[in-house]
Amino acid sequence: MGVRLGPGGPKALRLLGGEPLLVHAVRRLALAPSVGCIVVAAPADAVADVVALLASVAPVTVVAGGATRQASVAAALAAVPADFEIVLVHDAARALTPPELVESVAAAVRGGHGAVIPVLPVVDTIKRVSDSGSVVETVDRSVLRAVQTPQGFRRDVLVKAHEAAVDEHTDDAGMAERIGIPVHTVPGAEAALKITRPFDLAVAELLL
Repeated sequence: MGVRLGPGGPKALRLLGGEPLLVHAVRRLALAPSVGCIVVAAPADAVADVVALLASVAPVTVVAGGATRQASVAAALAAVPADFEIVLVHDAARALTPPELVESVAAAVRGGHGAVIPVLPVVDTIKRVSDSGSVVETVDRSVLRAVQTPQGFRRDVLVKAHEAAVDEHTDDAGMAERIGIPVHTVPGAEAALKITRPFDLAVAELLL
């Protein structure tokens, strides 16, 4: 719903450069040669609106999403045609993700990895703090990475991960980890920033 972005409708339908984030995200996905099918999980009460919105952008299938991200991914996954063996899970909030990053993730899955995520090095010093606000330790940032999307999976891996989930996850790769699937990383892209706060939207406007 984009609560941290401030008042307004669902985050994916907020405007960036005069167009909804979702339009930017779908347009860039459609430019990636490996992408042969796009399924969008939309708010249940906005499916018809999203169909109309994307009609001139790219061929898409629109399904009603669920109450959580995980439920929405499961609904979209169920709508992917059976002959697609590789599935990428993407966030409309990462509206400016370059097609080259989409290709990089897809290529890594084709290369034999069951689960793939794009990552960036963590540049800030990271502290672990207690409930009272006191610093417990300084975490070694050299082994930390910030995760982006799209995340890529062999379809059977993603299906098994969702079937085995017993609690809510905000990250599909985390679900794969829980069932023992090694998760491979590829370099991410600065342009694939997640638009969460008004500041992020301003940065995206500059990038655009």
